[in-house]
Amino acid sequence: MTEQLARSTIRKVSWHLMPLLCAVYVIAYIDRQNISFAKLQMVEDLGMSEAAYGFGAALFFIGYCIFEIPSNILLERVGARVWFARIMATWGAVTIALGFVSSPTSFYLLRFLLGIAEAGFFPGVLYTLTLWFPQQHRARGVGVFMIASAVANAVGAAVGGALLDLDGLAGLRGWQWVFVATGVPALIMAPVVLLFMPQGPAQARWLSPAEKRWLSQEVDNGAPVDRHASPLSALVDGRVLLLSACFFGFPMAAYGLSYWLPTIVRGFGVGNTANGLLNVIPWIAVGLTLWWVPRRAAAAPATQQHWYIIAPALLGALLLMVALLVPSNVVQFIALCLAAACIFSAQPTFWSLPSRFLHGSAAAAGFAAINSVGNLGGFAAQTLVPRVRDATNSDLAPMVLLAAALVVASILVLATFRRLPQPGE
Repeated sequence: MTEQLARSTIRKVSWHLMPLLCAVYVIAYIDRQNISFAKLQMVEDLGMSEAAYGFGAALFFIGYCIFEIPSNILLERVGARVWFARIMATWGAVTIALGFVSSPTSFYLLRFLLGIAEAGFFPGVLYTLTLWFPQQHRARGVGVFMIASAVANAVGAAVGGALLDLDGLAGLRGWQWVFVATGVPALIMAPVVLLFMPQGPAQARWLSPAEKRWLSQEVDNGAPVDRHASPLSALVDGRVLLLSACFFGFPMAAYGLSYWLPTIVRGFGVGNTANGLLNVIPWIAVGLTLWWVPRRAAAAPATQQHWYIIAPALLGALLLMVALLVPSNVVQFIALCLAAACIFSAQPTFWSLPSRFLHGSAAAAGFAAINSVGNLGGFAAQTLVPRVRDATNSDLAPMVLLAAALVVASILVLATFRRLPQPGE
């Protein structure tokens, strides 16, 4: 009877909650990644170098990092429903405004404001999932959620290339259409979140009283024994700092590759629409591995789960180097597609680690701290990748930098995992 109750509860949570969260993340990721396609025209229009544009794109992560922890603490207090709606409304408005920048200064300012607007969303979802999924189901929940990033990149790639070809329609450049068309859905989704997202499991009308009791009991039983009393105590926990350092390399590799991939593909001699369609392929691979790897990790003993973080990261580093060293464009592209799949597939299992020792408001602050520090890797990638390219005159040379980040991240995960409590301890 208990097993049947568990299956029905997790199934209902998955079907009622995850599609809405995934839809929001699709829009968020498209609004974050549209910058890579806009770059193909925007650099020339604003009279910027690749490095200057990369710095402006990377300012997103500075605003994101500064406001991430306060945003997640506020989310824990006011509830995910209200806070996610606020995040979507503000980032949609800023994204549309990006379509009308006229100088590098206004571009820099709005990219920084976009980071502030979106701060707290991803770690907020991770914290929210700790309220809806027991520990043993959490990595798969994160994996399903992150599949939305693959969908977003696939949709964004196809749409981004096509929007560039609207150049001149209604007097707007193609890069302007990229921002305007991708900002509007966020504004539309804000009231949808307010209407349909429950404040918490207790308010979910689609769960029976028995299912609510089971879920509450399982989430509480899976909460760590050494939980922190306050958000501040979590922020000074050495394990949070170590996990932050571990995570740095994953966004650096992920954003570095996704930001630069349209430029690499353009170097193969394809047009805008074809570039967009080709950039769908790596995200199909990412989606498949985000479904498969977390399920393999969940079936493994808790003491072995770190290998489902380390192995994909090291394989991704190897594939990035293959792309650099082989002469064939086809093999280069295949290697980059598989590298993207490896980089992203390691992350769901990684995000199951903080909840082994964080709970409640401390979990909200801890997730935010790890994500905000780690996402500085995105700033590093979008700043350094164009500089490496300009210095070497090679679109593929920056892959060495991204591969090194993955190797360092793998070493840190191995060292950090041993300091974390195992389930049941």
